[in-house]
Amino acid sequence: MKELWHIFLVAMIPVIELRGSIVLGCAQGLPFLGVAIASILGNMLPVPFILLFIRKILELMKRIPSLAKIAHWLENKGHKNKDKIMKYASLGLLLFVGIPLPGTGAWTGALVAAMMDMRMKYALPSIFAGIIMAAVIVTVAAYGSVGFLSFLL
Repeated sequence: MKELWHIFLVAMIPVIELRGSIVLGCAQGLPFLGVAIASILGNMLPVPFILLFIRKILELMKRIPSLAKIAHWLENKGHKNKDKIMKYASLGLLLFVGIPLPGTGAWTGALVAAMMDMRMKYALPSIFAGIIMAAVIVTVAAYGSVGFLSFLL
């Protein structure tokens, strides 16, 4: 059970998110269902807080010279992906979060949703569905490849 708490915590880390936590759980030989659930919950936990507070946090960061560059970088990252998502709104957000590619994920999806002023009632279900989609893809890839390699050896 302690290992699943570690997976949960790793899934909350920006950039790493559930893509890294599921691979970590697979590498540790943990059961895929527990790893997937812990990763989904850990990845989802920061999302409402990001949606609610990221704009205020970025404004505060801009006032601190050492953090202003990071705030501008985050805003640019959010605006850069905005066009991709705005075209399809909720479905676009779901796909952006759900397709496990570099630069995508729940943190970036929540940032973009906040930059788009997307209402929480639309953003949260889209991001949650995207997290589940990414969890299924990464779990099948991680555990399936390990199973396939063990079958070969």
